[in-house]
Amino acid sequence: MFDCGKIAIIGGGSWATAIAKIVIGHTHHIGWYMRRDDSIEEFKRIGHNPNYLTSVHFNTNEIFFSSDINRIVEAYDTLVFVVPSPYLKNHLKKLKTRLRDKFIVTAIKGLVSDDNIACSEYFHEVYDVPEENLACIGGPSHAEEVALERLSYLTIGCSDQEKAQAFADVLDSEFIKTKTSSDVIGIEYSSVLKNVYAIASGICSGLKYGDNFQAVLISNAVQEMSRFLTAINPIERSVYDSVYLGDLLVTGYSKFSRNRTFGTMIGKGYSVKSAQIEMEMIAEGFFGTKCMKEKNRHMHVNMPILDAVYNILYERISPQIEIKLLTDSFR
Repeated sequence: MFDCGKIAIIGGGSWATAIAKIVIGHTHHIGWYMRRDDSIEEFKRIGHNPNYLTSVHFNTNEIFFSSDINRIVEAYDTLVFVVPSPYLKNHLKKLKTRLRDKFIVTAIKGLVSDDNIACSEYFHEVYDVPEENLACIGGPSHAEEVALERLSYLTIGCSDQEKAQAFADVLDSEFIKTKTSSDVIGIEYSSVLKNVYAIASGICSGLKYGDNFQAVLISNAVQEMSRFLTAINPIERSVYDSVYLGDLLVTGYSKFSRNRTFGTMIGKGYSVKSAQIEMEMIAEGFFGTKCMKEKNRHMHVNMPILDAVYNILYERISPQIEIKLLTDSFR
């Protein structure tokens, strides 16, 4: 039976904090890599992350903090990567310790910049991590609701179902329900696409489109997602499972969705830069839109919503014009 061993969190944001809360409730010890020493010292002093989910308190005696990623990688068996996708490479460049023998779990909802591939693909191709040692976390799971211990459902993807179940057991609790899947690539790409569609939903909200149209938008987004997932990984799956459709719905509609919030600001007339500055948090879908557009240049999947969001964010086409063109393509 596979044992996850000692588990470490790589990243210091809200989702990293929420996952740390879940894991430590089961293991009572984690390693935690954070980039900044001042954040670590403040965390130790006040007993919670000073920057994210500040209502979640920890017994810091159960945490080994380090700003040295190599110390964490050397000392821990399972590494849960929860850094924003645009910064993953910068963190990994510091590594002198091999990852091949580690169990790598990605909770990153974005593609690796420039390479335009999913994080598990990047770990496999660049760091020679075997596919059976790569897993991902997916599903509708706003960090804020996890912090409030509201019932959430997570799916652990891994080609080795025994390893997937072992990590699922670590996360399972009264407020976290888990299941497993072998569709690692599908889960990762759907988690990127749902952010793009949430931006589209926000743009339409900012433009004062109503709930009736939002339902049509999301219905078309599900179909678009299904076409892409079939092209990228043609296996039997139900796109209506919570890890696909559920994650899309919560990201497209929830007040906690930073991607929807970002899109709403764009729809109201904010520039991309001003929206990013005012939010003070990363909307992964902004970067995901560019990565997915580049990816699809080679795959030629029919993706009108992706194209519309890209045109608004990167080609500076008027949201009013672009969304009107999009509405004309819907039925």
